[in-house]
Amino acid sequence: MNARSSTEGPGAGQTGSQRHLFLMPEDIAYFNTAAMAPVLQGVHRAGERALERAASPWAISSEDWFVDVERLRESFGALLGVGDEAVAFVPSSSYGLATAARNLDAGPGDQVVVLAEEFPSNFYTWHRFCERTAAELVVVQREESLGWTGSVLAAIGDATRVVAVPHVHWTNGALVDLVAVSARAKAAGAALVIDASQSLGALPLDLAGVDPDYVVAVGYKWLLGPMGFSYLYVAERHRDGEPLEENWINRSSSEDFAALVDYADAYRDGARRFDFGERSSFTLVPMATAAIEQLNEWGVDRVASELRAVTDEVCRRAEGLGLTVPAPDERGPHMIGIEVPQETALRLGEQLSKRGVIASVRGNSLRLAPHLHVTTEDIDRLMEGVAAAL
Repeated sequence: MNARSSTEGPGAGQTGSQRHLFLMPEDIAYFNTAAMAPVLQGVHRAGERALERAASPWAISSEDWFVDVERLRESFGALLGVGDEAVAFVPSSSYGLATAARNLDAGPGDQVVVLAEEFPSNFYTWHRFCERTAAELVVVQREESLGWTGSVLAAIGDATRVVAVPHVHWTNGALVDLVAVSARAKAAGAALVIDASQSLGALPLDLAGVDPDYVVAVGYKWLLGPMGFSYLYVAERHRDGEPLEENWINRSSSEDFAALVDYADAYRDGARRFDFGERSSFTLVPMATAAIEQLNEWGVDRVASELRAVTDEVCRRAEGLGLTVPAPDERGPHMIGIEVPQETALRLGEQLSKRGVIASVRGNSLRLAPHLHVTTEDIDRLMEGVAAAL
């Protein structure tokens, strides 16, 4: 076997470093996909072509409002392992969560379970839901002996009506066992809503095993697409629900532009009724499609395996510096939080920036979120910066 070059990552045995497919300068070591994904070359080219096309609106036909978006729906369904009937397009995770909240019920004495320090969009959605329904919002604190999964399981009881959790915690990649949580939620008669914004595309989701009610994910993080285009999975039992908006394009006869004033009560098939009004965006849809098709080409299992190799290597080297790292079975493969002393955290930003390393410091935790562009050289620069800050 040939020696690994400086452009290869630790997981080169399967997919290897794909840096050439990203718009990534050589002097940048980017470990911040959890904030915003690095841009794929293919997504950038698709955006350029889309802008050129949009500059000639007279060349856009009525059919074009439907064909490209349905290609994307089919591709995203393939990524999830479901049919296109299960997929809706939303502009943001908060829109998708609000859709779920509109179509779920609770009342006085009922409870909604969320994680402590959850991402604000998820917390605010269920906080408002509880205000509207007079249900109680149960904010689960992580018990060290139980981890996130055990802590959530302990919080679910007979009064639970909604469990709204991520696959990994957004601050540090700590893993939640969704199969176990789903089983407990179903036993309690509760709906399961998953915010997969920090996992989908990099961590396999067993939809058949979990059987969630709703799954939402933004497009600009691990799904490698543009901001402003996100995704909503809707279980079949909820596909006759009420959309957030009554737009023209989610109606059954909307492809007939000449008859749009012949108003129709029926919606388009499946989860399409939940699509947001500008879902046919002639700039965002081609970019999102390029991203999802690239992920399908790689395969989420392979992406996860490659990123596990990267994060395992970072953890090994961090432990060598005397730092505390999460156990492999307590974190996702793609994202880690490394605890550092408080005084070190204050110096970390400067030391990493000097080396062109982009990562997030959250309190006394260094959040690292690589993608397939990361090389061994990048890891070297990262760890040199960490060592210099200690």
